[in-house]
Amino acid sequence: MLSRSALRARPSNLVRLNISATSFVRGMASDATEHDVVVIGGGPGGYVAAIKAAQLGLKTACIEKRGSLGGTCLNVGCIPSKSLLNNSHLYHQILHDTKKRGIIVGDVKIDVAGLQKAKEDSVTSLTKGIEILFKQNKVDYFKGTGSFVNENEIKVEPIDGSAPSTLKAKNVIIATGSEVTPFPGIEIDEERIVSSTGALALKEVPKRLAVIGGGIIGLEMSSVWSRLGSEVTIIEFQNAIGAGMDGEVAKSTQKILGKQGLKFKTGTKVTSAKRNGDVVTIEVENVKTGKTESLEADVLLVAVGRRPYTAGLGLEKIGIDVDEKGRLVIDQEYRTKHPHIRVIGDVTFGPMLAHKAEEEGVAAVEFIKKGHGHVNYGAIPSVMYSHPEVAWVGQSEEQVKASGIAYNVGKFPFLANSRAKTNLDTEGFVKFISDKETDRILGVHIIGPNAGEMIAEAVLAIEYGASSEDVARTCHAHPTLSEAFKEAAMATYDKSIHF
Repeated sequence: MLSRSALRARPSNLVRLNISATSFVRGMASDATEHDVVVIGGGPGGYVAAIKAAQLGLKTACIEKRGSLGGTCLNVGCIPSKSLLNNSHLYHQILHDTKKRGIIVGDVKIDVAGLQKAKEDSVTSLTKGIEILFKQNKVDYFKGTGSFVNENEIKVEPIDGSAPSTLKAKNVIIATGSEVTPFPGIEIDEERIVSSTGALALKEVPKRLAVIGGGIIGLEMSSVWSRLGSEVTIIEFQNAIGAGMDGEVAKSTQKILGKQGLKFKTGTKVTSAKRNGDVVTIEVENVKTGKTESLEADVLLVAVGRRPYTAGLGLEKIGIDVDEKGRLVIDQEYRTKHPHIRVIGDVTFGPMLAHKAEEEGVAAVEFIKKGHGHVNYGAIPSVMYSHPEVAWVGQSEEQVKASGIAYNVGKFPFLANSRAKTNLDTEGFVKFISDKETDRILGVHIIGPNAGEMIAEAVLAIEYGASSEDVARTCHAHPTLSEAFKEAAMATYDKSIHF
């Protein structure tokens, strides 16, 4: 398996996708039918790979056992969580923020059932849309569980209970994604002790919500239910929240979220958690001092990460290598030990992000059809959809410092940005890190309004090897939030104008 650093060093040739809505359900194909590509898994990596393969003229099938395309992301992850985040933010803004804007609002109430329906409507629209795309691109869609019979045959067991069939494949792409990582000794019932899936489907606002894990999922769900009225306590084993964030940004994020009412217990481990009726009792211990404490919550969210999902694939029949983390081992062309079987997305190395899986889906298919395809792993953005949003790409200051490279840092606060001022939304800043000798951008970190959209400019800059001066000398419209991005670049190689 090629290391991340080796992959990052390779030239990139990313293919961008514009995916709107989706596909149709095809009946079971004849056992005699051979496909050029069979994709196991219909999540962001799998369905994109299937569509791209069909677009390149390959006879393609996609097997998805959920019965709804889009994987965890569309069904119980990225999409439903963003619906709840957006609508809970609107509610919180109306409740607490409109008066200072000169808008007087009467009695404001929350309708949890209505929030959940809006979420489900969004999910249904998008997943059905992928079925439309499958139909348009002539992808054979099988609703069922796929498992290896041998290296070139995949058994499909339909979810409707009809007779199984077998697909023959010249090439196979495994895109089975990931599942919630369990917490030893804690039983998830999706009622009082919930995973991220259960946290998205609560029928009422818990008075007290405890969250194990201060990563992106934990923080986003904490934001949703805190805005709706929960008293939220986040328990994080590490001394900082936001795994993967630049240290300075993580510290600022915790401070801002703290002002919004979230409580944090960092450097704290959970030793046990049990449900007693409608109350969950959580025992915790300070990592440094060993001091113990007992907490109570109406709902406990376990958000300690995700792990590769390979159950039921029948990998033992074909002998695919698995590493110590349960990830399927691949080379730089996503091939397993069997060259015609490739793996993409959460079930192999790299960040568990939908857009990373999409890029790999395109690249894997291009390797099959054209013999070349690339993903630049040094230019994969991450976003946390709290308010303000947090987004980053490239290396953190801690990573650059550890590498021994001399570097410059430039920052610009949204407090000094005219559009942020007029929007009354000024918390946060943009931070650039560049090579001191060459000025090449090494990393960009944003905490502030619209960070998730703004980070795209940083991804493009890193993809094409831009310097901070390149960005600073590019005209940005006024008044826009993006001017803070330009000014941070100016501050990196020279001086900003407005701060």
